[in-house]
Amino acid sequence: MGTGGDGEKAAPALPLETLLALGLDQRTAENALVNSKVTANLAAVIAEAGIKECDKSVGNLLYAVATKYPTNALVHRPVLIKYVLSTKIKNPAQLDAALSFLTNTGPDSLDVEKFEEACGVGVVVSIEEIKSTVTDVLQENMEAIKEQRYHINVGTLCGQVRKKLPWGDAKATKEEIDKRLAEILGPKTEADNIKPVKKKKEKLAKVEEKKVAVATSAPPSEEELNPYTIFPQPEENFKVHTEIFFSNGNIWRAHNTKEILEKHLKATGGKVMTRFPPEPNGYLHIGHAKAMFIDFGLAKERNGHCFLRFDDTNPEAEKKEYIDHIQEIVHWMGWEPYKVTYTSDYFQALYEHAVELIRKGLAYVDHQTAEEIKEYREKKMNSPWRDRPIEESLKLFEDMRRGLMAEGTATLRMKQDMQNENKNMSDLIAYRIKFTPHPHAGDKWCIYPSYDYAHCMVDSFENITHSLCTLEFDIRRPSYYWLLVALGLYQPYVWEYSRLNISNTVMSKRKLNRLVTEKWVDGWDDPRLLTLAGLRRRGVSSTAINSFIRGIGITRSDNSLIRVDRLEYHIREELNKTAPRTMVVLRPLKVVITNLEEGKVLDLDGKMWPDASDTDASSHYKVPFLRTVYIEKTDFRLKDSKDYYGLAPGKSVMLRYAFPIKCTDVIYGDSPDDIVEIRAEYDPLKTSKLKGVLHWVAEPTPGVEPLKVEVRLFEKLFMSENPAELEDWLGDLNPHSKEVIKDAYAVPSLATAVLGDKFQFERLGYFAVDTDSTPEKLVFNRTVTLRDSFGKAGPK
Repeated sequence: MGTGGDGEKAAPALPLETLLALGLDQRTAENALVNSKVTANLAAVIAEAGIKECDKSVGNLLYAVATKYPTNALVHRPVLIKYVLSTKIKNPAQLDAALSFLTNTGPDSLDVEKFEEACGVGVVVSIEEIKSTVTDVLQENMEAIKEQRYHINVGTLCGQVRKKLPWGDAKATKEEIDKRLAEILGPKTEADNIKPVKKKKEKLAKVEEKKVAVATSAPPSEEELNPYTIFPQPEENFKVHTEIFFSNGNIWRAHNTKEILEKHLKATGGKVMTRFPPEPNGYLHIGHAKAMFIDFGLAKERNGHCFLRFDDTNPEAEKKEYIDHIQEIVHWMGWEPYKVTYTSDYFQALYEHAVELIRKGLAYVDHQTAEEIKEYREKKMNSPWRDRPIEESLKLFEDMRRGLMAEGTATLRMKQDMQNENKNMSDLIAYRIKFTPHPHAGDKWCIYPSYDYAHCMVDSFENITHSLCTLEFDIRRPSYYWLLVALGLYQPYVWEYSRLNISNTVMSKRKLNRLVTEKWVDGWDDPRLLTLAGLRRRGVSSTAINSFIRGIGITRSDNSLIRVDRLEYHIREELNKTAPRTMVVLRPLKVVITNLEEGKVLDLDGKMWPDASDTDASSHYKVPFLRTVYIEKTDFRLKDSKDYYGLAPGKSVMLRYAFPIKCTDVIYGDSPDDIVEIRAEYDPLKTSKLKGVLHWVAEPTPGVEPLKVEVRLFEKLFMSENPAELEDWLGDLNPHSKEVIKDAYAVPSLATAVLGDKFQFERLGYFAVDTDSTPEKLVFNRTVTLRDSFGKAGPK
């Protein structure tokens, strides 16, 4: 049907006995019959083979032909089937090579000599060759074999042999490797029988650890080193993208013709062209960071281009504020768009194609209400206006464009397939009437295209090579390609990846909008939100976010929930290397050093970095030590215990970068629970060796209060891991997600901190200067906590 879409009738259903006669096992045969696409292909292959039964090995290969065959080369399928029946192609490796060759050949004439060479026809690999190659591979891996013993990955070894002998017998190869490993390693020991602990992808290591033992493991795969290797090159975009099944038995096979692909490649110079297409109806969140990583990252890796395209088809929800924010945050994330475009740039072309659809009998003006459309879709019934004359729809659509029809009285719908099992083929709406000025296009239009109508065409207009989106759009593939096939337009390669879902938060723009507009949070950049603006304000860098995205991968795995701890791991990893250390006391408790004379000031050196050289002045900051210092209230107890490393009556602790102090007296206020001051003595010779090390802040000069700063501590915004699943998700908000400490004490050197500065407040976590800071009062946000490495007495 149309340019780039092959059409045919679906094959009749198959009885189970027919598949069992091919040697397929019961479960495979039953599963095949459940899938109409597989059933149709199997029926066609069986008919082309002209057989009723065969050996199991041949049957399994025919099944693979039916399920894997490239539909752009259907003309050559009977030839491949003859090779299978004659056992010239007799194993999966040969068949895979044949399928790859035919995919690249397409409908062009088949070069039999090259075909046979590519899939090893007539090649005989002897047992001696297998043994010799196994010997070579084992010798190359001997160090790992002796270290890992029977835990070595035999599949990897088989794969290395297969690279050297692609047509060797896989079973014989596996048996030879097993035999040789037994000879090399001898009988299995008790340790060999213990199942190894599966190595986690990312180990949440302690921040303060300087050295981490590295376990011997296999080198990273090519995909781990470069996640973009899974995507095809632009010149390969001639294969069938998807098969569109219709309720009447027709099948459209969407693919680019040779002429269309050549025209596309000429326009792009063969470059990869991607797009990041946000809707400007809110601030971007960390899920969009994944989309950017894939869209911009693929283009960058392939030396191509990525558009920043605003999907602005809904003028009621879009604001210039959001457009400005998105452009700014894309740049902050480290990406540079090739061009900034808007779907509204193409409104005229989209309108003209809509008229073309009507002329082809593939669109019609409808007057059903939204409720009626929903009801008719559920009942799989055609609209009463579906078959109205083409000229009538053309006139009515022109009336819609000229503003002669009221909102809600008419829509333009695509004439797809109302009886289709896929609801995204149920005559989707292409245009609706909205008398709303457009933020970008002004008041020129009063009809606006839908996402389903505009998205695929703008991808085509911009010559996008890879249209990448999240998995929920997978069921929209048929409608995406239906429109491009119907109009004879260039078809991008579509690939869906798993959506990013993170625990203890919500990612839906609708829910985020409610949190902001109903003032459950303090705006789109509230540090508790996983909006990119919120993360930035909290002190998270774009490099940490991108590192996190790379770590979770870009595969089509299920939309599992990623624990927020994984994001925090990447944040800590970076800040541990980039944030200088300093000291702040959140809830000060006064300590008077009784054996330090009044007015005496000792200027000590605090280390900005743990490994700083004592002679490197630039890696230190000055810490005044006076008679009056302040420690955390939580670092003092009246009763000591073995697992407590803080200060207690009669006990000594070390003050960081200073001296040991020993509590000699406790001064109470109006009640026994009201401790207002601690009296202590310091050890100027540092003769004590102590486990407890406390952070502290002293008066900058005698009688002067330390620098006061405001500190904001954040916890998870929601108490449940997956609040989005809850009916009352707002009721799951954590009432303790934000704590503001107005009068914390800081060392004097922090007075010069400015927006963008980040620090490790020792024993408290990593902190960043907040936008609310003023010259009179600095405000710090806690970005992430530390791994508690100073003891259980540390403040929370």
